[in-house]
Amino acid sequence: MALEWGVELGRPFVLSRYSYVAPAGDDAVLKVTPPDDDESDEEADALALWEGDGAVRLLRRDRERRVLLMERARPGTDISELADDEATAVAIEVGLRLWRPARRPFRWIGDHVSCWLDKAERSTEPGRELIPLARKLYGSFDVGRSTLVHGDFHHHNILDAGGRYLAIDAKAMLGDPEFDVPSFLRNPLQSRMTLDVTERRLAAFAAAGLSEERMRMWSVIRGAYLGADEDEVRVLRALL
Repeated sequence: MALEWGVELGRPFVLSRYSYVAPAGDDAVLKVTPPDDDESDEEADALALWEGDGAVRLLRRDRERRVLLMERARPGTDISELADDEATAVAIEVGLRLWRPARRPFRWIGDHVSCWLDKAERSTEPGRELIPLARKLYGSFDVGRSTLVHGDFHHHNILDAGGRYLAIDAKAMLGDPEFDVPSFLRNPLQSRMTLDVTERRLAAFAAAGLSEERMRMWSVIRGAYLGADEDEVRVLRALL
């Protein structure tokens, strides 16, 4: 594919764990997603909709072969390098550009959450004790259907693009903006989730217009099916 599109690939990026992601020259990135990563099926559609506003720009795609050619964010350092309050402010600014009205071809998260909880219940992942509470919370509100969400919104997926910040690696679906916040609360990777930092971040997102109640509920729901260690479970329970 690289030869066909006339790009020269560099060494794959270290954090590209699931997909093949490598620089394609100085200004582009080539990404190949595996067939079992169905959550990334509409990534290219989301990038096309965002048109470089809040996310890297889509340059080219091959839908059949699951290959994308995208703008490369340079210098490309992620916001885990920033002080926490600054990183949170950047994430909010990026999120407010990404969370916009959309329809097809994007799928609704409401068709998938129950399945994700069922799958987690059958697994041995830590945090399974949250599932009964997560089911109760999930049944207590109506999930939005008309807002595009990133789906994997955290520090390592928001990059410095030279004076502006852009999101990468979207698992785009339709839902609530608040659905995106829990991933941010549990990152960056080298950090440990604590209640004081979590509350400070929630307050900042709430000040930007998001529902604090929904952010708290989604944090427990997503923690239940994504997995949560002992410290995270303690914090998530304290959010309610």
